[in-house]
Amino acid sequence: MAFLWVCFEPLRKAEKPQGHQPKYNLTCNGRPLFTNITFERQKQVQVEDVSAQEQPELFLKKLQQCCTLFDFMETLSDLKMKEYKRSTLNELVDYVTLSRGYLTEQTYPEVVKMVSCNIFRTLPPSDSNEFDPEEDEPTLEASWPHLQLIYEFFIRFLESQEFQPSVAKKYIDQKFVLQLLELFDSEDPRERDCLKTVLHRIYGKFLGLRAFIRKQINNIFLCFVYETEHFNGVAELLEILGSIINGFALPLKAEHKQFLVKVLLPLHTVRSLSLFHAQLAYCIVQFLEKDPTLTEPVSVPCLLKFWPKTCSQKEVMFLGELEEILDVIEPTQFVKIQELLFKQIARCVSSPHFQVAERALYYWNNEYIMSLIEENSSVILPIMFASLYRISKEHWNPAISALIYNVLKAFMEMNSALFDELAANYKSDRQRERKKDKEREDLWRKLEELELRRGVQNSDGVIISLLKYQPPGQTRTKKHFEI
Repeated sequence: MAFLWVCFEPLRKAEKPQGHQPKYNLTCNGRPLFTNITFERQKQVQVEDVSAQEQPELFLKKLQQCCTLFDFMETLSDLKMKEYKRSTLNELVDYVTLSRGYLTEQTYPEVVKMVSCNIFRTLPPSDSNEFDPEEDEPTLEASWPHLQLIYEFFIRFLESQEFQPSVAKKYIDQKFVLQLLELFDSEDPRERDCLKTVLHRIYGKFLGLRAFIRKQINNIFLCFVYETEHFNGVAELLEILGSIINGFALPLKAEHKQFLVKVLLPLHTVRSLSLFHAQLAYCIVQFLEKDPTLTEPVSVPCLLKFWPKTCSQKEVMFLGELEEILDVIEPTQFVKIQELLFKQIARCVSSPHFQVAERALYYWNNEYIMSLIEENSSVILPIMFASLYRISKEHWNPAISALIYNVLKAFMEMNSALFDELAANYKSDRQRERKKDKEREDLWRKLEELELRRGVQNSDGVIISLLKYQPPGQTRTKKHFEI
């Protein structure tokens, strides 16, 4: 058979224009790679165009060729070569998707080498030190036309039926995973989404790397919470953890419980919580579904401990997460936390910020939570009644007043006798408070009149108070008013 091959010219550096400075210095296995290296070949031959015996070797040569990098910051440079590489990567993606028998032992190191050369790099610093992920547009990766295909190729490679973790573990090791995790700080959401899929596949196939991956994610989160408060890939890592937690065996190991207490729950304290709160709440709920006994001693008390004091937006998020927890809570666990929980809900209902009050009042639209409240109305109603009754008369937003009316009506239907008793007690307490307020005002008015009658003035004509010294923290009594 005629030996059908493509002649690949050796890669060589293109001459740099005078004054040209490469944006990054990249290396692969000790070989410096400029991003403007030429990518040349005499002619293109598709892998499927050659015989089955020749395909593996041509596949390896194409992998080696794709280790060449180009400078995408120079948009007009090497356009032809960039297109050659893009078409080659497309060909490789199709080949690993459709072909069988291509995965030999020689393939694994070449695949990992090609992927490593292309994706592992020093991430550029943010354009602004005050970059706000919620407001500012992220910086997209200029080389994404190639990177996207590299990630797609690697995912197809990992998902291949012929993939053998026992062979690949020599090359996809802890160092590889560590570099992969560092890339989660990329500002480009497209890259983080691909990385999420890659890491999830590696976690599923390499049992020996699972503990290492969890440990490194722990380290990233701890550094994020207590040191930098900056890491772009928190949401994606939490999404991976959600599926990992779902697969934990019962009973939960002490290591996993420690992860919940020391790592996941403190994530509620960071300023950028809104960027990953949905994924974080999902992880917390997954833990409580696995082990409901964690609700009372750990989850809810910690959540209330971290409750925001000055940020209404975060309060709304916390209320949403609490509702998700209550959706899966067991009645026996609910009884243990109800007093602590509804004291906080009562404070939220009293909030002047209508979104906080509204979100708290929406709990009464949840059928399961309503059933729990009804079973424990004798405990919950006394906690909530004063706040509900007062706010129903005083809140500035009529929509909130209408919601409170519905809640009070529901409580009255649950336990009318207790409701009437609390209403009577509330009215009598209010009358006593008004009486005390009136007595206090009358007393101060008499004191002012007495001072005016005495006419005691200093040299500047300013009336001097004749009240005796009142110790700090003490209430005024009649002896304090003696002259």
